[in-house]
Amino acid sequence: MVTSTHEGMHRIFQERPEILEPVFKVLEVPLSAKATVDAVTTDVTETRPLERRVDTVLRIGQSDGEDFLLAIEAQSDKKEAKAASWAYYIAYLQAKYRLPVLLLVVCQDRATAKWAVGPFDCGTSEWTALRTYPLVAGPDNLPVITDTRTVAQKLALAVLSAVAHARNPECGAILEAIGNVLQELQETDPETVGYFAEFLEINLGKTPAGMQWKEIMSFVIYFPGRGTVRETAYLEGKAEGRAAGEAEGRAEGRAEGRAEGRAEGEVAGRAAGEAKGILFVLEARGIPVPDSVRERITSCTDLDRMDAWLERSRTVERAEDLFAEAPETHGTGPEAA
Repeated sequence: MVTSTHEGMHRIFQERPEILEPVFKVLEVPLSAKATVDAVTTDVTETRPLERRVDTVLRIGQSDGEDFLLAIEAQSDKKEAKAASWAYYIAYLQAKYRLPVLLLVVCQDRATAKWAVGPFDCGTSEWTALRTYPLVAGPDNLPVITDTRTVAQKLALAVLSAVAHARNPECGAILEAIGNVLQELQETDPETVGYFAEFLEINLGKTPAGMQWKEIMSFVIYFPGRGTVRETAYLEGKAEGRAAGEAEGRAEGRAEGRAEGRAEGEVAGRAAGEAKGILFVLEARGIPVPDSVRERITSCTDLDRMDAWLERSRTVERAEDLFAEAPETHGTGPEAA
């Protein structure tokens, strides 16, 4: 079954080919420093109705050596049928492209990685017709990278390392270092920040490491006092809301009393700023906000409740979860509805 986690484990090689050099280094496979990397069709289906598809296929062009194809498979558990599929992929790709073929299997646990190294034989007890030796990247050979400077230099490898070591107690230190590096890149390369932040969220899923990553992203990237784009936008929005509210309060104050108007205006302004901040965080995290939720947030003037919603906006899975376990208060305002 193809899942988002499965997709992420091999697509990173397509989308971030710089990861190949350090991965090949830990596998002790020579690779030209000036090698070019091009994606190749992953379809290896014959004319008969049997579909076969490699996860990722790359053509590696070496300036100081022969070109070759790299077939990449993401493997989450042991599947005996894969031995035959992998042999087929290698034979088919070599026949089609007339190039040498290597197979790289990326694993997230030691048991699967130990099995995936093979060798896998095709033949009888008397004779071996074909033997497959996959290259395997997993917890045993991908380094644990916790130094921020090293993470900055080899970001793609560090991210893959975090996924491979998701069950390792040291994964938390890897994630902390990655979070620090992404924070530094927020202003200069937001595309890279978004890519790797999403990659880790998808591939770590609901594991303890995945929950820790969400916490890191909430506190390091979004809040507080870090001077990030998101935080600056939130603070500016809050200031704009306060200024608008104060202006409205001053206008009302001319009719009902300047002191009372300023107080009400400041409350309204702070509430508008809080609302804008809550909505911004939800949208920045890619969480859809239904109209009913948006109306409830923007119409609320209970600052304590708004603060609670703002705190929850960093971690909730759905916008509606903002209101979970929020005690209803008695009153006549829209927020009491």
